[in-house]
Amino acid sequence: MTVDTKLPYEKDYVSKFSEKRNEPEWMKSLRLQALELTETLPMPKPDKTNITKWNFSKFDHDVSGQEISSLEELPEDIKVFLDMENKNGNLVIQRNESVAYKSLDASLQEKGVILTDLQSAIQEHSELVQRYFMKDAVSIDENRLTALHTALMNGGVFVYVPKNVVVEEPLQAIFWQEDPKVGSFNHVIVVAEENSSVTYVENYISHNQDEEAVANIVTEVIAHDNASVSFGAVDNFAKGTTVYVNRRGIAYRDAKIEWALGQMNDGNTASENITHLIGDNSVSQAKAVTVGRGNQIQNLTAKIVNFGLNSDGYILQHGVMKDSASSVFNGIGKIEHGASKSNAEQESRVLMLSKDARGDANPILLIDEDDVTAGHAASVGRVDPIQLYYLMSRGISKQEAERLIIHGFLAPVVNEIPIQSVKDQLTKVIEGKVN
Repeated sequence: MTVDTKLPYEKDYVSKFSEKRNEPEWMKSLRLQALELTETLPMPKPDKTNITKWNFSKFDHDVSGQEISSLEELPEDIKVFLDMENKNGNLVIQRNESVAYKSLDASLQEKGVILTDLQSAIQEHSELVQRYFMKDAVSIDENRLTALHTALMNGGVFVYVPKNVVVEEPLQAIFWQEDPKVGSFNHVIVVAEENSSVTYVENYISHNQDEEAVANIVTEVIAHDNASVSFGAVDNFAKGTTVYVNRRGIAYRDAKIEWALGQMNDGNTASENITHLIGDNSVSQAKAVTVGRGNQIQNLTAKIVNFGLNSDGYILQHGVMKDSASSVFNGIGKIEHGASKSNAEQESRVLMLSKDARGDANPILLIDEDDVTAGHAASVGRVDPIQLYYLMSRGISKQEAERLIIHGFLAPVVNEIPIQSVKDQLTKVIEGKVN
């Protein structure tokens, strides 16, 4: 038996939704084209995970949220993602699917840097957004859910850094799913032009334990020649939200994309993080951690494809499964023919803390070139009872012992994350999940 994925949103609704948002004709046409594709495209099929019974159709779509005049108005569980002492002026907060707060330092505005919600970007920078939206990194016809995302996109952020501009302070976005039934179809675009550099951090949070909702998220990161993008994310959706997220990157000549992802959702999650190293000497590092609990199911894929000469891809994933949670880690390194002198390395490790927890790590190397280096490491295992006994014999409770083991197991990844704020956020969220 499968769950009905037919949506209660049809052509007339999508057309009026686009008009209500004063979108240009190209965006409206793209939405309607994508909606039509949903009738014929298949659902995505993550390896070893059946998502046909997951909820992708029960949600409210057009849900607004109130603006705030000061960050002090935020609840404490939102403030935890902010540096309240050194209040970051480069920030967008989306509450449900409306902008609650938006700020960008004047000096960055003068340099042509853009940090704004996607709706404003589509209206104010239409040609620039059209150049990147669902073009090279993700296409609308990949599967039914990418088409649905395009048709119902209702939020997101646009980041643009002009040529030769280095953004020293991180840019941040917080996506706050306040309404327990809202469907988050957020689209994030980060573009770094030639010789530019930027660090972008985003946070997703919801609290719906029983009500059903959906998060269908697409991110496109474009690093042009000799550009550098550090992308950090802490996803913290509650149990009631089904999550399907695509984060994609394209790195051109001498460009670098670093991913630091904390997959801390409590609901069923399918995640793809794919980077194409198009240019010679391009680099990508994809680092991710997760903690699964309850009866949660996760499928997490990290993939780096080397096209350019002397390109370098590195994947590092660690996950801890508690209770009856299960997780599949797919690490894929692919070196295309002609990408000589390239490197593809990966490591995926899963630790299971209970007898009902399940983990699966699948290292995959696809090599179509001779003059390259490549390697992988993968392990799946249960917590060492001797290690647990040793800690408890020193007067440490079982819960505290498990906490220490979890932090120790995830530390090799967390400590390698280059964005300090993401490190701090992850530590706090991991602590909350452990307790």
